[in-house]
Amino acid sequence: MEELSAVDSEAVIATRGLTKRFRGGQLAVDGLELRVPAGSVFGFLGPNGSGKTTTIRMLLGLIEPTSGTATLLGRPMPGAARSVLPQVGALIEGPALYGFLSGRDNLIRYDSADPAADPRTRRARVEAALDRVGLTAAGSKKAKAYSLGMKQRLGLASALLQPRKLLVLDEPTNGLDPQGMREIRSLVRELAADGTTVFLSSHLLDEIEQVCTHAAVMARGRLVVQGPVAELAADARGRLAVTTPDPADAARVLKELGVTDLTVTEARVTGELPQGDVDLADLNAALVRADVRVRSFGVERASLEDAFVALTGEGFDVAG
Repeated sequence: MEELSAVDSEAVIATRGLTKRFRGGQLAVDGLELRVPAGSVFGFLGPNGSGKTTTIRMLLGLIEPTSGTATLLGRPMPGAARSVLPQVGALIEGPALYGFLSGRDNLIRYDSADPAADPRTRRARVEAALDRVGLTAAGSKKAKAYSLGMKQRLGLASALLQPRKLLVLDEPTNGLDPQGMREIRSLVRELAADGTTVFLSSHLLDEIEQVCTHAAVMARGRLVVQGPVAELAADARGRLAVTTPDPADAARVLKELGVTDLTVTEARVTGELPQGDVDLADLNAALVRADVRVRSFGVERASLEDAFVALTGEGFDVAG
C-alpha cells in the first residue's frame, strides 16, 4: 500500500492522480489532485458533464478508479470503506427511496441498515432529521407522492441521521424552489458551524458563492483551479462601469482607448479594461474631455462567474 503523505493525512479528502476512463475510451476524470481542508464548505464546481459525479463515486468507493489514489478522513479508499463510510453522510444523484413507504419509514429503514445506529434512539433521531430538513408535516406521506424537491430533502435527512465528520452532497438543491434552496444552504452553514466538513457538488455559481469557503473548478474531466473562494474571485479582473446620460458617446471614447466587450444600456456602459497598467484617472479624464457627463466611474468587484468563465472558457448556471 502506498504510504500517505502528511498533506494527504491532514486533508479530509485528498486525491493523487485520480483518473477514470470508461469502456470505449471515454476519459471522465483526468489526473485529479484535490485537497479538501477540514472544517471547510468545499464547492466542487463545473458544468454538467465535467466529471463531478464520477469523482464523487470514486471517492466513496462506488466505482474503481482506472489509476491514482483517493483518501477520505486520512484513510485510503476503497480499501478502508468499512471503517470510513460510517463517518460520512452522502447524497449522490438523488436518494433511493421506497415509494410505498412514508418518508418517516424510509428513514427508519435507512437507520436500521446502519450497524452503528442505536435502535433505542432511532425514533428520536428520525424525527430530528425530518425536522431539520422541514419535512415533519409530510413525514407520514408516502414517498411516491413526494415532489422532486421533497425527495431531495428526505435524502439529505437520511445523511443526517448520525453525526458525520464529512457530508458529501451532489447537487443538493436540485429540484427545490427558491425558498427550499435557501433553507438547504442555511442548513449547510449550520452543519459546517457544528464542525462537519461539507463537500458540495454544484453547477450553480450562486450556490458556491453563498455557502462555500473553498472551491475547485472542473472542466472536461480536469481540475482547473482550487482554493479559497475569496482568492479565486480576487484573481479575476473586474469590469469598468460608467454611469452616464451619454452612453453612446462614452462607449465610443472607451472603445478608442482599448476597452473591449462593451455593454451599453440606457444610462450605463461596462467593459473589459485593456491589458497592462491602465490609469483609471486617464480614462475618466478622456470621457470628460469628450463632453461625456459622468455620474459614476469605477471598477466593479469581479464575481465568481467572471473568474470561473475566464478559467474554463465555458458558461455556468449563475442562479438557482
